[in-house]
Amino acid sequence: MKIIVAPDSFKGSLTSMQAAEAIERGIKKAALTSKENVEIIKVPMADGGEGTVEAIISAVGGKIIQTKVFDPLGRKIDSFFGVLPDNTAVIEMAAASGLNLLTVEERNPMKTTSYGTGQLIKEALDIGCKNIIIGIGGSATNDGGVGMAQALGVEFLDKEGKQIGFGGQELSKIYKIDISNLDIRVKNAKFTIASDVKNPLCGSEGASAIYGPQKGATPEMIKILDKNLDHLAKIIKRDLGKDIKDLPGAGAAGGLGAALM
Repeated sequence: MKIIVAPDSFKGSLTSMQAAEAIERGIKKAALTSKENVEIIKVPMADGGEGTVEAIISAVGGKIIQTKVFDPLGRKIDSFFGVLPDNTAVIEMAAASGLNLLTVEERNPMKTTSYGTGQLIKEALDIGCKNIIIGIGGSATNDGGVGMAQALGVEFLDKEGKQIGFGGQELSKIYKIDISNLDIRVKNAKFTIASDVKNPLCGSEGASAIYGPQKGATPEMIKILDKNLDHLAKIIKRDLGKDIKDLPGAGAAGGLGAALM
């Protein structure tokens, strides 16, 4: 008997490969009892969340690059990204800004940042990768991707010309976006976004309303976060000439989809 085991990750607990290995152990145990001969083929799947790098490398080969980045609360942690045989970088934002990196008590999208995801992009650029695939599932953030952009040199300034801090609560302070210090290598790189989310940035189907609760947002927080993302979208349209608010997928990963666009 040939059995194909092809699970996605189990959010917050198991990567797709860990899930496949656990299922394989169960099948082998059952097969031993029934004296059945089985061949098991593991095909880990991914939706852009945790396990995406592992799934792609298991399918096409490549290597894992170990590094250190900030987690969603700004603590330095061990992280990683993948590099495929053709020097394409594969990044899963969950490895830096994921829900799986926080305890339930620590979840707070008013404070969490996507800065670590920007650090992973920078590391990929540092080793010469010009083609970057970014999986944006499993996020703990609702900062509109501002943290990610900050890590790459974009400045989000308040009325006094000072940089805003981390988290969704800070977005209301944005008065101006300055991209003059954006890492110039970004313009010469190709970015492919791996996402299964079609939500817009704001509104009843937006990032805050639909995904905020699983990240620890209360109903009161959701109203503030949605209003702040709307403010961010207006400043982006004014300063950068890009209208991303209602684009499908802009609301993915707490608005990281919009920032990457």
